[in-house]
Parts: sequence; C-alpha cells; structure tokens
Amino acid sequence: MRRILLICFLALLIAAAGALYWSHALVQQPLRTVDDSALFEVQRGAHARSILTQLAERGWLEQPDIRLNYLASRLWSTPEGLQAGVYQIHNGQSLQDFWQQLRAGEQHQFTVTLIEGQTLAQWLQVLLQHTYIDTDLVATSADSPALIEAVTGSQALSSLEGFLAPDTYHFYAGTEALELLRKAYQTQQLRLAEAWQQRAEDLPYTDSYELLIMASIIEKETGLGNERDLVSSVFVNRLRKGMRLQSDPTTIYGITDFDGNLTRAHLRATTAYNTYRIDGLPPTPIAMPGRASLHAAAEPATSNYYYFVADGSGGHVFSETLAEHNRAVNRYQRGKN
Repeated sequence: MRRILLICFLALLIAAAGALYWSHALVQQPLRTVDDSALFEVQRGAHARSILTQLAERGWLEQPDIRLNYLASRLWSTPEGLQAGVYQIHNGQSLQDFWQQLRAGEQHQFTVTLIEGQTLAQWLQVLLQHTYIDTDLVATSADSPALIEAVTGSQALSSLEGFLAPDTYHFYAGTEALELLRKAYQTQQLRLAEAWQQRAEDLPYTDSYELLIMASIIEKETGLGNERDLVSSVFVNRLRKGMRLQSDPTTIYGITDFDGNLTRAHLRATTAYNTYRIDGLPPTPIAMPGRASLHAAAEPATSNYYYFVADGSGGHVFSETLAEHNRAVNRYQRGKN
C-alpha cells in the first residue's frame, strides 16, 4: 500500500513539475507578429483574458488556447495593473516580457513633424489626419479667438500664424492636438526672445512681432540656408529706404483659395498682404518660420542688394540696381540673354 501511495505521489510530483515546466514555456513563447514590430492597443479597463483573446485573434500566440495562456501567465507573470495605451510589440518578444511592458506602461512614442514654411491651416490638417492624436480642436483657423486662447492662455494675439515652432514633436497615443500646439507655442516664444535679444542694431522693426513677420517672409522666399541672411538684407534695405517689399509669398497669403497661379491681377489687387500695393510689412506672419529664419531676420547680412530673382535651380540672383535686376529677370525668368 505504501509503495502504491509513493508511486502515486511521485507521479503527481512529476506531473506537477511537468505542468510547471510547460506553463513556464508558455509565458516564454515568442509572439509572432506579421512584421518585425507591430502596434497593439490596450483599452482602458482591459484585463488579461481579453488581451490574450486579441493576441490569439491576430495569430500572435503559438499556443492559441486562451485558458492555458491565462493560467500560465497567472503563475509566472502576474498580468495585473496593466496600463492602457498603444504599445510596440516586436516579433519574437516573449509573452512574459509583453506583460511586463504593459505593467510598466512602456508605450510606443509617436512623432509628428511640423514643417518650416507651412501655415497653421496646413499644420492643423496634419494633426487632424494623425490616427493617434486626439483632434478635438476648438477651431481650425489661425485667427480663431477660441483657438488662440486655448493655445496661449489669452486673447492678446490676433493670429497664431508664425507663433508656433517648426520641429518634430514626440507624444503618446491619445495626446491632445492642443497639447502639441501649446508646446510649439512655448518653444517659439523662447526662440523669438533669443533672436530678438541677439538682433543687430538699427533694424527697422518696432518690436519682436515685426521680426517674426520678417522671419516668416524669409522662410517662404528661400529654403537655402546660405541665402537667408541675404534675403533678409534685401528686405531690410528696402524697408530702410521706404521701398515696398514686393514679395510674392505675402501676396499669395492674402489670396483666398489660391490655385498656384500668381497673376498680374493678383499683384494689382489691394489686400492687407499684397506688398506690391502696401507699404511696410504685412499685418501678420505668413507662415511658421524656423530658428534659422528668425536669426536671419535678426541678423541680416550687410549688403547693397535691393532685388533678387529665382535662378531656376532653387537659389536666387541678387542685384543692387533695378537695371541689374531686370537683366537677371530676362535671363532667368524669360530665357533672354
């Protein structure tokens, strides 16, 4: 009898050891994502069983039995305190590591790049189209008082245009678009203050806002880093001499539903942004300037240039006199020597 009991005990012991070994092997099973990595969203309030069901439905579990995976996870991984969010799961990552990742809340960090020279309207479209950004915006226009107050905390500004820093921003799933805009606003405030503090003497700006406006024009006029200070010098020289800026990008900004074709009728029309018709700077920035354009506006090159024209290769030809400029226009714009 004792021998039988001993045999039974040993059998049970072996079975228990085997079960433990097998269950441990289950939590060490590699997850089989389709790609090298994949995103997995854990909803608020989700529990281990429902998460295992989703993994099985995606075909990520080598052993698809939910009950067995759950029991093995309870034995070896404590799948509790799981934090909601979107996680990046790597192919071959173990189920045990997966539970640890969810307990620690190690969510995937997304990025969105807001590009220099684009307008707030374009930026809002980028944010609105992003799957993992909460786009419950209060408005979608740069001069919306509600949006201005939500981003800046006051209604002191007439427009947000120019006041947001172009950059790549990092965020977690569910981040509000307004949170990203606030961060961009705070960053641009610091950059503008730095540029204003480092500005050259005797610039024709009454305050840092006019410097911001100038920086936005420079941003739209050239994408070449070695030209920004020269472009800045042209506009500063013209302002000092009382000449109109005659900038195509400012004129385009003031055209509703611009179709890409700037006509003579556009240049003749009187709008607040048509610098062929108005004196001085336009009333607001026309785009979001980057740090380089802010510093170009603050520290223009010293030159005698009053004109420039695109050379067809992405750069510009600068001229001191109207006669020189007309020759450059004939050569580079009209194909005449």
